[in-house]
Amino acid sequence: MDNNEEYFVISGKINGKRIESRILEEKLQKAVESGHRRIKVNAFGQHGIGGRLWRAGGEPVEIVVEGHSGQRVGSMGFPNTVIELTGPASDDVGWLNSGAEIVIHGHASNGVANAMAQGKIYVSGNIGSRGMTMTKRNPRFDPPELWVLGSVGDYFGEFMAGGVAVICGVAPQDRDDILGYRPFVGMVGGSVFFRGPYKGFSRADSKIVDITDSDWNWLTSNLEIFTRKIGKPELLETLSDRSEWRLIKALTPLERGGKTNRAMSDFRKAVWEKDLGTGGLIGDLVDFDRGLIPVITTGDLRRYKPVWENRKYDPPCAATCPTGIPVHRRWRLIREGKVDEAVALALEYTPFPASVCGYLCPNLCMQSCTRESAMLPAVDVTLLGKESIKAGIPEIPKPLGGRVAVIGGGPAGVSTAWQLRIMGHEAVIYDMAETLGGKLASAIPEDRIPPEVLSAELERVKAVIPNVGLEKRLSREDVEKLKSEFDYVVLATGAQKPRVLDFPGKERMITSLDFLRRAKKGNIKPGERMVIIGAGNVGCDVAAAGKRLGAESLLLIDVQEPASFGKERKHAEDAGAEFRWPCFTREITEQGVVLSTGELIPADMVVIAIGDAPDLDFLPDSVATDAGYVLVDENFRTSDEKVFAVGDMVRPGLLTDSIGSGRGAAQTVHKLLAGGAECNGERDMIDRNRVKTEYFDPRLAAFDDIQDAASQCASCGDCRDCGICIEICPRSAISRTPLSGEPYEYVVHEDRCIGCGFCVGACPCGVWNLIENFGLM
Repeated sequence: MDNNEEYFVISGKINGKRIESRILEEKLQKAVESGHRRIKVNAFGQHGIGGRLWRAGGEPVEIVVEGHSGQRVGSMGFPNTVIELTGPASDDVGWLNSGAEIVIHGHASNGVANAMAQGKIYVSGNIGSRGMTMTKRNPRFDPPELWVLGSVGDYFGEFMAGGVAVICGVAPQDRDDILGYRPFVGMVGGSVFFRGPYKGFSRADSKIVDITDSDWNWLTSNLEIFTRKIGKPELLETLSDRSEWRLIKALTPLERGGKTNRAMSDFRKAVWEKDLGTGGLIGDLVDFDRGLIPVITTGDLRRYKPVWENRKYDPPCAATCPTGIPVHRRWRLIREGKVDEAVALALEYTPFPASVCGYLCPNLCMQSCTRESAMLPAVDVTLLGKESIKAGIPEIPKPLGGRVAVIGGGPAGVSTAWQLRIMGHEAVIYDMAETLGGKLASAIPEDRIPPEVLSAELERVKAVIPNVGLEKRLSREDVEKLKSEFDYVVLATGAQKPRVLDFPGKERMITSLDFLRRAKKGNIKPGERMVIIGAGNVGCDVAAAGKRLGAESLLLIDVQEPASFGKERKHAEDAGAEFRWPCFTREITEQGVVLSTGELIPADMVVIAIGDAPDLDFLPDSVATDAGYVLVDENFRTSDEKVFAVGDMVRPGLLTDSIGSGRGAAQTVHKLLAGGAECNGERDMIDRNRVKTEYFDPRLAAFDDIQDAASQCASCGDCRDCGICIEICPRSAISRTPLSGEPYEYVVHEDRCIGCGFCVGACPCGVWNLIENFGLM
């Protein structure tokens, strides 16, 4: 082992405290990803060191482990990896090893080489029980090898199906059995060379065979490598006496033989008919069909049967999207080469697919992606969102006669009017601002969304919704008048009234909403030092905008741990913002913020960002409120049957919540205008365990374009028409049938289906389900 300067060193402790195994693995993976190929790990019991280092590609990686390693060193190791332990090893060294070379300068505990498929393990000592169990061999590659200088523990080679083990027997002199208790039970393949005393082995599964010249040449040439790897080349001469070595191999199926099983026909005649047939114990008392039933049944006799539940359930992405966008359908259209259709589909659900999905949304769809549960990167919806800027103007149907007034031109109000227009109704927006978009247009910093993107989407909105009345502040009387002139009124004025705290000097601070509006116009100077009271996402937006306008010191204080998250928190941290809590403000002076502790935090500008509340002064008495918000039912209808309310007037939420509530209210209004009942239908979300992520490449960590992303969508609950179920069915009981209204369906032929569930287990999308068969009930 070379000096430290030649190695990149990773410690298993930080500030004297042991770090978790997961953290150590992340550090190791990051080091390899950064180009380090010789790494020294100072271990303190961490598990799984050295496994899965695929980020190096084909380049060799050398890992030296000092200290005390935990379990599963080199588990799932790759062929490019060499791992050297300077001391003994814990359980399961080389578990599921796929090619790594592991050298242990000491003893190893239980489970060495368990289920190993490739690679080599060299142990300079003894090993514990169940070594080399369930090993396998792919004939395309060299077999796995385990070399042990000393002896092995109990149950060695249990269910061994491939590979080579070499047990040198250089052990304590008082050991009279180097193979341990019951070795080679269930052995079906592989070879074991050993020397030294032994008491026995499973002769029902294995046998001693002669060592051929070819076997001996292989053993001696590799013994030289083994002794050199463990640093004991002087033992080669001791281990080179051919007469001391034996070779064990698994019995062939023919050699195993077996007892003769009783034929079913003989059992039926000698036992079944004798006791239950005519003249038997109950034969004269019952009258049932005694005909033969196949061992594997079909039709009504199956215990279970598969059903094709295509599109019965929502995928997690669509189920968690507040706007309800069927993301998986858009990815399917991309795979089919229908990019324009995929882009246009979003307009059926939101007027802002590029601004929100591409830039502003925290992307709940990605957070809930089934791939995340398998530690795979979620399909990147932001790529598809940004592509949506290319969407044109949707086709507007002929007018159906409905007229709806929408009070508020923010995301919720625009969403409501947009949906009503594409459903064929007239929608008129009233807003007191200078332009449409609400906070989306007036307050969100430009470093979070390119101005040209939002401008383009607002132009598209204006083309679809021509009737917009801006700079109109409405009174109660105006609302009552709108109720009489329109079929329905939708309230969507949002939360425009900043919350403030009552303490001395509050007149010296500025509200976050005012600051962000002025910052977007560039007519405010924050000074060098900014203190922001309230460390939520809006406070983070204030910090990022303050940095852009020249502030050098950015401090966000809160009475509790900050609730900020996602892109807003990252933008603030990238701007150099600091967070402090718990901090309670006593007063604001010319010098800055004075805390309840008496500490003065210097500030040139103080911004309060503790949320905004709806302004409800214009509402008629017929609209009930509670705790400062409008009361609505599940369909966003208020206590006034002609009035609906959506967005932040109802409850605080994300942009997508506002857009989704606008869409929900519009759907209900559309149904009522058409003479139907209010709608409130949601589908259940598919169980993620039904979806098979094993079909996807775990090495793919990012997506270059929308085609790459579309190819990796699991299409949860929505058939990809792959035909795997047809190919895997052992009875050819599934066929694909074209339909007139739908493109196709998969049909089960019950006279051939045995209910084995292979289709369910293999379906990538989780479309197939296995249910109990009540055909005879």
